Amino acid sequence: MERPPVGARSKQGRPRSTTRSRLEQVALGLFEARGFDGTTVDDIAKAAGISRRTFFRYYPSKNDVVWGDFEARLATMEAELESADAAVPPLEALADVVVHFNALPPEAVTAHRQRMSLILHVPALQAHSALRYAEWRAVVARFVAARTGGREADPLPQLVGHVSLGAAVASYERWLADPGLDLGGAMADSFAQLRDGFPGL
Repeated sequence: MERPPVGARSKQGRPRSTTRSRLEQVALGLFEARGFDGTTVDDIAKAAGISRRTFFRYYPSKNDVVWGDFEARLATMEAELESADAAVPPLEALADVVVHFNALPPEAVTAHRQRMSLILHVPALQAHSALRYAEWRAVVARFVAARTGGREADPLPQLVGHVSLGAAVASYERWLADPGLDLGGAMADSFAQLRDGFPGL
């Protein structure tokens, strides 16, 4: 049965709630049209046909809606790293999982470009993004520590966390600058350079 449109009212007159995915779509569309700073939580809620209070049931802040389901996806990435074949060298296993983590179906490319352009280029999001980057690096550091028999806080796991994040961000910057570039290929190339010790230098 076809679902009613977002914001449609039930027979009792109560507005129906939206979904996280729909809310992200609405927010990204407004951010593109009005700019991140020019869009408020009230604007997003109104466009989605929900109340401000309902918005906060889905996301703690306007900043969080940009990141979407990052926490769930990061948990999946960590599970994939934990289950990676122990016979595969750590950097190779990390590269495979990160490329898979950032794989996109064709229909998601446009929205993800909007999302990553905001994350990487909007000054108001940088402090919030730094927290997310720290979570991502921690996942990588735990994986490296487990493979090397060390601790997450040891220099090597921390270093790999930072340089691998740099490789991922550099890949995204290339992808945003070149609409024809394949993100997976760019990501694989960056991690190959990292794994091989930047052979061109």
